[in-house]
Amino acid sequence: MVFPGHGGLGSRRLLLSCLLLAAWGTGSGQLHYSVPEEAKHGTFVGRIAQDLGLELAELVPRLFRVASKERGDLLEVNVQNGILFVNSRIDREELCGRSAECGIHLEVIVDRPLQVFHVEVEVRDINDNPPVFPVKEQKLFISESRMLDSKFLLEGASDADIGANSVLTYRLDSNDYFTLIVNSKNEENKQIELVLRKSLDREDAPEHNLLLRATDGGKPELTGSVQLRVTVLDVNDNAPTFQQSEYEVRILENSDIGTTVIRLNASDPDEGMNGVISYSFNSLVSPIVLDHFNINSNIGEIIIQGNLDFEEVNLYKIRVDATDKGHPPMEGHCTVLVKVLDENDNVPQIAFTSLSLPVLEDAQVDTVIALISVSDRDSGENGQVTCSLTPHVPFRLVSTFKNYYSLVLDSALDRETTPGYEVVVTARDGGAPALWATASVSVEVADVNDNAPAFAQAEYTVFVKENNPPGAHIFTVSATDADAQENARVTYSLVERRVGERALSSYVSVHAQSGRVHALQPLDHEELEMLRFQVSARDAGEPALGGQVTLQVFVLDDNDNAPALLGPEAGVQAAGVSQLLWRSVGAGHVVTKVRAVDADSGYNAWLSYELQPEAGGARSPFRVGLYTGEISTTRALDEADAPRQRLLVLVKDHGEPALTATATVLLSLVDSGQAPKAPSRSRALVDAAGREASLLDVNVYLIVAICAVSSLLVLTLLLYVALRCSAASPTEGACGPGKPVLVCSSAVGSWSYSQQRRHRCALGRARPRRTSWPSAPVFQLVHHQKLLANGKI
Repeated sequence: MVFPGHGGLGSRRLLLSCLLLAAWGTGSGQLHYSVPEEAKHGTFVGRIAQDLGLELAELVPRLFRVASKERGDLLEVNVQNGILFVNSRIDREELCGRSAECGIHLEVIVDRPLQVFHVEVEVRDINDNPPVFPVKEQKLFISESRMLDSKFLLEGASDADIGANSVLTYRLDSNDYFTLIVNSKNEENKQIELVLRKSLDREDAPEHNLLLRATDGGKPELTGSVQLRVTVLDVNDNAPTFQQSEYEVRILENSDIGTTVIRLNASDPDEGMNGVISYSFNSLVSPIVLDHFNINSNIGEIIIQGNLDFEEVNLYKIRVDATDKGHPPMEGHCTVLVKVLDENDNVPQIAFTSLSLPVLEDAQVDTVIALISVSDRDSGENGQVTCSLTPHVPFRLVSTFKNYYSLVLDSALDRETTPGYEVVVTARDGGAPALWATASVSVEVADVNDNAPAFAQAEYTVFVKENNPPGAHIFTVSATDADAQENARVTYSLVERRVGERALSSYVSVHAQSGRVHALQPLDHEELEMLRFQVSARDAGEPALGGQVTLQVFVLDDNDNAPALLGPEAGVQAAGVSQLLWRSVGAGHVVTKVRAVDADSGYNAWLSYELQPEAGGARSPFRVGLYTGEISTTRALDEADAPRQRLLVLVKDHGEPALTATATVLLSLVDSGQAPKAPSRSRALVDAAGREASLLDVNVYLIVAICAVSSLLVLTLLLYVALRCSAASPTEGACGPGKPVLVCSSAVGSWSYSQQRRHRCALGRARPRRTSWPSAPVFQLVHHQKLLANGKI
C-alpha cells in the first residue's frame, strides 16, 4: 500500500510499524501461529520476521532473538530467512496437561532501537495417548447370593488428550452373567457399572474373567483395556453392626501421642468365624486421618499417633469398618467425628501492607505510612489481639477495622535531624497467659531535590596521545549529589556543539552512568590540538537539577609524519635537479638551500640536515648547515674537483624513532670563461671571479622575473580567497582559514609546523602556530609527550 506523495517502501514501513505498535498496545500478542504436537524437527511454523514487518537484512545487526519463559528450546528462528520452526519435540500433555488451551508464548526482541513483540504459538492436540486404566486388573468379590440387577462400580479409564481425542466409549466382552452400564453426567464424570444379569453359582463358576475396553474418539482410534477378575464368594448373611451409626468425640489439641480417642464395639449374631470381628479404617479415609490416628483391629480402640493442631484441622471424619471373618466376609460401618478443641498456642501475626515509603520530609501530618493487619490463629479470646507502638516516634496507630490499623504521621519530620525511624509494633492476644509478638518497619525520611550535582573541579585538563584506538577511555568525570536515592542518581551527557564542521559527539562520548569519557575515533594532533567541551551532570529528581564541568583535552603529538621536502628538491630524490656553480667561488659560499617541513610538532618536527659521504670515502668540498639546510663550500674549488657533483642530503626529525627524507642536489662546475647554457629549471649561478656588469644584468633579470612571478602569485591568491569566501558557510565566517605551511629558521635550528587543517582546537577556528623557537609552555607540552611516549605518565 503506497500513500500519495510518499515513498512506497518508506510508507509501507511506517504503516507496518504503526499497525504493530497498535496491536502491541491493545492485545496480549501480536502474532498467532499454531502447530500440532509431536511435529518433526524443522517443521515450518510461520514467517515471523515477515509478519512482524522486519527486514531479513536487519535480523543479525539488530540482534534479533526469541525468548520464552517455558521450554525455550521447543521453537527456534532461522535468522537468515526469518522462519519460525520446530526445534525439538513438543508434547502438549507434558506442556499443558489437560488444559483446553495450550500455547507457547514467545518474546521477540530486537535492538537498535529496542522493540519487543509477543507471539502466541498454539499447540494443537493429536490423538497420541490411548485410554489408560489405573490398574491392569480390577478385582471384584461378589457373593453368590447377590440379587439380579445388582450393580458394581468400576474404575474408568483416563485419556491425556483433550477434546474428541479424550471422549471415551466402553465395551465389555460378551458373556452370560454381566452387562455394562455407562451413566454420563458429563465428559469429565462417567460412572461405569457392572450389572448382574444372571445368578451366580460359586460351585458352577467360582471366578469370571472379563475384558473391559475403552476407545477414544480420535482418528485413528486408540484403545486401552483392563482385566476384570470377578471372584464369587460363599454366603455369609449377617454383617457386624454398631450401636450407633455416628459417634462424636471432643479432644484438646496438642494431646499426647497414644491418647485413646474412643473404643468402639460392634456385634455379629453369626457364630464361629462368621462372628469374629476385626476393625479397620475404611479405604476411603483421607491420608491425613491415617497420619494422626490408628485403630486396634482386635478391640476397636482409636488412639492418637500424630500431633493434633486446631489451627490446621479442627474436625476429623473417620469411617470405621467392622468386618467378620465369614466366607464371604461382611462389613458393618460407622462414622467417628473427632472435634479438636483450641488452646492458646499461637502468637499473634503482624503483617505490613501498602507501605508508602520512603516518607518525604515535607509530608503532611496524618499522612498514611502503612497499613497493618494482625491475626491470631487461635479462636475466641485467644485470638483477640490489641496493638501498640514504641514511644517517642512521630507516628501513631489508627484502628480502621477489626484487626486492621493504619500507621499515620503524627508530627512533622526533619530529615536533616533524623533520616529514619525504626517503628516497632507490639501485638498481644487475650489468652491466659497472653502471648505477644513484635514486628518492625524501617521508615526512611526522603529528601526533596534541593541539591544539584557538583564536580570537584570546574575544569579538568586531559592529555591524550594521538592515534588512540577507537573507543579509548580518556577520562572519567564524577559528580556528587548531596540528596538521597533518585535525587542523587546522576547521569552524564555531552553538551553538544559544533567543532568546526562536525558535531562534538563525533569525537567523544560519555557513558551516562559511569561518566567515562571515550574517544570515538583516533585523534590527530595535526588536525586537532585541543578539544574543549562541557559535560553535563543531571540528577533524577523532579524537577531535575544539573551542573557542568569543562574538559580541555590536549592531543599530544606522536611522530607519525616524516619530513617533507619543499620546492624543486621535493622530487629530486628520483631524478635530481642540476645547478650551475662557477669554479671560481671561494670557501663559505652558499650554493643553495634544502627546505623541508614536518607536519608534527615539538621535537617531532625539529629537523636537522646531514650530508651523506660520497662513495669511495672522497672528501666533498661542500657541507650542509645542521639546522639551516644551506649547502655551502668548505674550500675554494679547483680543477681537480669533478665537473659534476652529486650531493645527497639526509633530512631527519628528532622523534622517537626518528623519521627521515633525502634530497639529491646535482651541481655542475663551470669555468669562468665558459658561457652556460640556458637551464631548463631554476638554477643558482655563482661567479666567484664576478664581473659587475654581468652580475648587474643577471640581477636585473632576476628582479624582473621575481616581480612577474610575485604578481601572478598575488593574483592567484586573491582569486582563490574570493572563491573560498563565496563558498564558505555562515558558521565559518566570511573567510575560512587556509592551509599554510610555515618554516622558521634560526641560527640554532629549524622549527617547522604544519597548518594543513581547518582548526587547531575545539574553539571553532584554527590558531596560527608560532614561527619562532617555542616558549616554555610549548616545551612543557613536548616534555609531557616524551614522558607519555616513554610510559612514565
